[in-house]
Amino acid sequence: MFWLEKRQWCQREIVCTGAQDDAEEVACSPGFQVKQYQVEYDGGFLKDQPLLKVVFDDCAENQDVSFEVSHPDFLIDEDLNLVPRRDVIDSGAVLFVHGLNAHADDMAQVDIMGAPPRSPQTLREIVGLGDITPYRTKRSLLVPPMFVPENQRAPFPRSIGKSHVISYDMKDDHYFRLTGKGADQDPKGVFSINRRTGEVAVSRALDREAIAFYHLQVSTTDMSGNLVEGPVDLDVYIIDQNDNRPIFKESRYSGEVLEGSPSGTTVMTMTALDADDPNTDNAVLRYIILRQSPEKPSPNMFYIDPERGDIITVISPSQLDRETLPTTQYELEIVAKDMAGSEVGLTGTATATITITDRNDHAPEFTHSLFQASVDEGSTGVVVNLTVDDRDDPATGGFRAMYSIIKGDPNQSFEIHTNPDNNEGMLSVVKPLDYESSMFHTLMIRVENEDPLVPDVIYGPSSTATVYIAVQDVNEGPVFFPDPLMVTKWENIPVGSFVAMLNATDPDFRQIQSVRYGVLRDPAGWLSVNPVKGMVNTTATLDRESPHVHNNRYSAVFMATDNGNPPATGTGTLIITLQDENDNAPYVVPSVARMCEDAKEVNVAVIGARDKDIHPNTDPFKIELGKQLGLEKTWKISRINNTHSQIMLLHSLQRANYNVPLVLTDSGFPPLTNNTELKVQVCTCKKNRMDCNGAVTPVTDLLLLLSLLTLSILCL
Repeated sequence: MFWLEKRQWCQREIVCTGAQDDAEEVACSPGFQVKQYQVEYDGGFLKDQPLLKVVFDDCAENQDVSFEVSHPDFLIDEDLNLVPRRDVIDSGAVLFVHGLNAHADDMAQVDIMGAPPRSPQTLREIVGLGDITPYRTKRSLLVPPMFVPENQRAPFPRSIGKSHVISYDMKDDHYFRLTGKGADQDPKGVFSINRRTGEVAVSRALDREAIAFYHLQVSTTDMSGNLVEGPVDLDVYIIDQNDNRPIFKESRYSGEVLEGSPSGTTVMTMTALDADDPNTDNAVLRYIILRQSPEKPSPNMFYIDPERGDIITVISPSQLDRETLPTTQYELEIVAKDMAGSEVGLTGTATATITITDRNDHAPEFTHSLFQASVDEGSTGVVVNLTVDDRDDPATGGFRAMYSIIKGDPNQSFEIHTNPDNNEGMLSVVKPLDYESSMFHTLMIRVENEDPLVPDVIYGPSSTATVYIAVQDVNEGPVFFPDPLMVTKWENIPVGSFVAMLNATDPDFRQIQSVRYGVLRDPAGWLSVNPVKGMVNTTATLDRESPHVHNNRYSAVFMATDNGNPPATGTGTLIITLQDENDNAPYVVPSVARMCEDAKEVNVAVIGARDKDIHPNTDPFKIELGKQLGLEKTWKISRINNTHSQIMLLHSLQRANYNVPLVLTDSGFPPLTNNTELKVQVCTCKKNRMDCNGAVTPVTDLLLLLSLLTLSILCL
């Protein structure tokens, strides 16, 4: 049905492969391994009936290859078969197949023998770009991809390939033209084309790492420069040479591995980069460990995966012990070699520093099983520092200690904290100890690490210790009971009256000591105390209304001193609640009232009574005029409430100051009466103004005075 014809373009330093059965494949050239095919035309082609199978190899397992056929009614299926999409009669005499992926970009030709001519084919159909208006049938331009090794040596220019005109020879007055970057665009002049033959040449050595691919266009023109054919793409690929060494991103790398890790644990990954073509062995790297420092306990403690660069442990977990290794850091000199590690490969080096990190595989142990300390009773603070040993890394939680009191402290009198500077346990007294209650304390202390121990390690007997604390006796001051002592007394009791009996005892009951009393603070000087018996008596009258009495309470402080060496003193408070007696007569407020001389104006004033005593020795108050004859004809007093009354001027008086006799009586038992006087200023009142002629209060607006008078009455 069809047969194959091998067609190839070969340049110096490029190996081409064919389709002959006995051909030996020397190297892989990406693209169609057979460039031209033939198939016979027998009246047309049936839908989905395979016509032939193309041979395509991108040298990388043909991943994600896409194919385009110049005739829209044909496709390349997943088995690389050329298949009609429908029944086709008008196939034309030639088809072009374009194969493309990341590794290859190539084109093949299928000649259909005996087929009638199809509508004229165009350059776009030739390279698989779909249908456009037909242009020519006699001649088509075919430009295969070209390949140029980098770093070529002179002489230049060097031929790299040739463009072709298919069907008929090109006319003498038509010429080839090369355009694009590398030809007539920067970098200009890298490539040139022979106008007559279409032979393409390179003018200088190329660097694939600078430019790996040139995309040019080839066309034919007449003598006037008018376009005849094209342009058609010309792709020039630069063939890589191994001219770049592997380079590590950094000269030194750091990694960590936990001590005791199982063999095969990945520590870190070394990565080097090679600027050569990643699709060739020039950039295929292999890693080795050149040397290890130090070499003990084994020169081969680590292994590096030659392909991935993973550094893994080889040493056994028992030997990977941070506490027994000669050092906690190992340096590896790593070599990366290209050409897949072959002898001709180029190399790059870097240093890997591996730190053996700590795990908590050693429990802390007290340096002594018994610690002793002494402390004065009544004092607080640190009494002893407990020391421990731990072989783990001091910078980790596997070393840092945590202490706890597990026995012997029912009253929570002690606390223990870790000293961050030296890892010691600082045992402190936080509640003062009493020698008389207990002369000795025995504590059991446990030490642990912040981090948990590894599963196969436990806390042993050495992780607990006993602390023996002796309490030293100190002469303590006598203690008053109760403190404060509360008593209630009437004010004005006779001088020398009994007030209270103080009770102070010496807590040092293991010593025989006497106690003497004294007054430490007596603000009013009302009290005395018997120095031996502690009896408190009055030395002056107790006055509830004294400024030293607050909220009916008077406070005094007494002291008790023992005869120890040295003597110690304690203090206690006596609080006397004073009961009120009716010993204060009421007094009038305010002491001055103002009225207008004309009885038709403001002639009323509000007065009140006050009393220093407390209820029931105060209100209700009785406010009356004195017993002077005829007084009631000029003044009148009317009760407002329990504490206030009003005084009224009954007729006009001359402007002057008048002293009005008053009698004020409280409600105590027996009641107390105060004969006093109220000063009344009679003033001239004109146009709502009051002129009191030198009175203490300046001229006052009468309307304001009336408002204040009314407000004061309503508030009562």
